[in-house]
Amino acid sequence: MAVESIAGKALIMVSAISVLFPLSASAKVIGVSLLTREHQFYRELESGLQNEAKSKSFDLIVMSAEFDVARQEAQIQELIAKKVDAIIMAPCNSGTIGSLIENANKAGIPVFTVDIANASSRGRVVSHIASDNIDGGRKAAELLARALDGKGKVIIINHPGITSALDRAVGFREVMAKYPLIQIIADVPAWGQRDRAMAVMEDMLLKVNDIAGVFAINDDCALGVLAATEAAGKKVMIVGYDATPEGKKAIAEGKIYGDAIQFPVKIGILAVKTIGDYFTGKKVP
Repeated sequence: MAVESIAGKALIMVSAISVLFPLSASAKVIGVSLLTREHQFYRELESGLQNEAKSKSFDLIVMSAEFDVARQEAQIQELIAKKVDAIIMAPCNSGTIGSLIENANKAGIPVFTVDIANASSRGRVVSHIASDNIDGGRKAAELLARALDGKGKVIIINHPGITSALDRAVGFREVMAKYPLIQIIADVPAWGQRDRAMAVMEDMLLKVNDIAGVFAINDDCALGVLAATEAAGKKVMIVGYDATPEGKKAIAEGKIYGDAIQFPVKIGILAVKTIGDYFTGKKVP
């Protein structure tokens, strides 16, 4: 049965270079460092950034760190050197990004984060634009509990170090605590990547022969889990996160039970709108 659950209420809380629009002398320039372009979620988020920047005649410089903290550091330092008017970050590591935000603060460049927040005590972020990931985790848990009829062994495929994934796991555990016959037996990292999730799931299937369900913190991980279970000839209920086109297709085919949905285009649009308000002197959330 195809089941999807909406988790996508947008909230504002406190590579190589790709120049998307020709840089002009008068236009405001926004520098962006994304976690990755491998995931459909971030490609859609980038399209939202592009569309809203174009409507406001802002110039956009977009880079992708591809999960590499050092690469992201180099990108942020380059954007600071270019004296951009604002920086948008989707941090590779929420706990260590603070020093880079501080560097931008010292240069007088306002910083905004999308999807993944700054969890360190350093640096000032003007606004954080993201889905309510705790609520998304709750909705994922409700789906999986329904799929399992309230019983069975479950694992979480997680992404340590980034707030969005950790918040999803918090919400998931909160709801699962209401089901005494569901046992979370493992919370294992795959760093949001399909090949790693497949390898993790292959290992788990060798160790535990009666895994009933999996919560994967994004669709890439869910699809990696699916590949591992299909190769092993196992039927496991899988719930993912994001509802990418590939994830929706797997749901429609009955291979993945359901997803919590995000709306990355809206996140991108809202991020640039928030920056536009900031530029005009409005107080932004």
